[in-house]
Amino acid sequence: MTSSSSREVIVEADGGSRGNPGPAGYGAVVLDPVTGETLAEAAEYIGVATNNVAEYKGLVAGLKAARSLFPDATVHVRMDSKLVVEQMSGRWKIKHPDMKPLAAEAGRVFPAGRVRYEWIPRERNKHADRLANEAMDAGKRGRQWELSDSTAALDTAAARNAATLPPAPSGPPGDATAGAARARAALATGAGTTTGAGPSGDLDPGRTGTGSGAWPGTVAHPTAQDDGLFAAEADLTAPASGDFEAQAGALAPTGHAARTHAPETDAAPAGAAAEDAGPEATRPGTTRTTGPGTAGSEATGPGTTGTAAPAVPGQGWSAGPDMSAPATFVLLRHGETALTPEKRFSGSGGTDPELSAAGLRQAEAVAEALAARGTIQEIVSSPLTRCRQTAAAVAGRLGLDVRVEQGLRETDFGAWEGLTFGEVRERYPEDLDAWLASPKAAPTGGGESFATVARRVAATRDRLTAAYAGRTVLLVTHVTPIKTLIRLALGAPPESLFRMELSAASISAVAYYADGNASVRLLNDTSHLR
Repeated sequence: MTSSSSREVIVEADGGSRGNPGPAGYGAVVLDPVTGETLAEAAEYIGVATNNVAEYKGLVAGLKAARSLFPDATVHVRMDSKLVVEQMSGRWKIKHPDMKPLAAEAGRVFPAGRVRYEWIPRERNKHADRLANEAMDAGKRGRQWELSDSTAALDTAAARNAATLPPAPSGPPGDATAGAARARAALATGAGTTTGAGPSGDLDPGRTGTGSGAWPGTVAHPTAQDDGLFAAEADLTAPASGDFEAQAGALAPTGHAARTHAPETDAAPAGAAAEDAGPEATRPGTTRTTGPGTAGSEATGPGTTGTAAPAVPGQGWSAGPDMSAPATFVLLRHGETALTPEKRFSGSGGTDPELSAAGLRQAEAVAEALAARGTIQEIVSSPLTRCRQTAAAVAGRLGLDVRVEQGLRETDFGAWEGLTFGEVRERYPEDLDAWLASPKAAPTGGGESFATVARRVAATRDRLTAAYAGRTVLLVTHVTPIKTLIRLALGAPPESLFRMELSAASISAVAYYADGNASVRLLNDTSHLR
């Protein structure tokens, strides 16, 4: 996170009155201007008041929430109230006696030079409007608004994603559905640059020769330079990791029932087995891919019958694949903590444990291995201590700085932090059942649902791929973010999270191309630990 002295935040605020005057409430949200991530929310039922009074109270609450996060920040206020924006900007006089003290209070939260105001249409202020309505609804029931009951952030984020996503086949890097649409378009015209295809016509990503077993939704880049970072290690077998996700998957039935096998590990319990509600689920005009050889496979060419398709010489991709160097993310899970071998929930809402002695040794081993490869150009880390320690070990060997990225943090497991799965089952059986049944359900005590985490990780992915185009970047993070990135790149269903092994201090890798394609190059390499 950047220092508060250089931090800018967005405050969106609104208020409403059902009667004007009538039962009234306000809502305000503090947003990261780069990612759009929700940093804080505030709402309150204020009794009988006018619309304008409620709007001013929302503004004050939003400014105070921003100040509590970053006292020295600059603030960009966006509201759909022309009156409040013009009055606070100094262009209109404030005459109403009820609004004068509220405007003065708003003006005292931050120095005037650090706040700017912008009017936006109501349809762009849905988050704050939703909070205000939640507050009024709560007041109607004789209660006050509570953050734990709010769905405003989830609903508005989903609506924003759906509204801003371009139609297929375009899409942000890493969306396998976008890449698959390009593959279909190319195959439909008989174009191709590979010399063979898999059993269902699926192209083998990242290769120019024959091969099968490729994941659908990825396109070969025959002339794009492969950095060769992990090719020699693809066949190595990893030791046991304590990743309960993979162990549960070995015993779990396929399909929806697989989601009921939850992990009890330092890693995220079902990875992002929650992206039914994630960005890909709401993308218009796209279809979820399935495994090779199954109905619905995205990259199947016309006339394929399960045998290798003949080469079509002299033709390239009609859709014009991206031939520039990809943004390559080397995904490093942090080393062990004391909680890892005990298989305890350890997310972003607990004690933030340090690396154990074993974890420190693992960090040094991976640092040595990455230094020997010599391909890492940037390092980005989760803010949690175990990741920052792991990243520091690598940075020290490579002579690089570490950038901290909040979007790479682990899931917040609420009241389950530090507990084993069995202890959670004993103490919070109903909450656990609800959490296992729905990706939208959060752990006891206000933790994060997997749907929320999936959206956060996808937004972080899009921002980092844009910032590091053509670069090889080490992302030091946790089980949930890594498995989420892998799953989204493959376009695989949520159950695939149970089929991935992810050890402490393991390395995985995904390359993201500017045309929307992604190529998974490695998963769970632990050769440097042996």
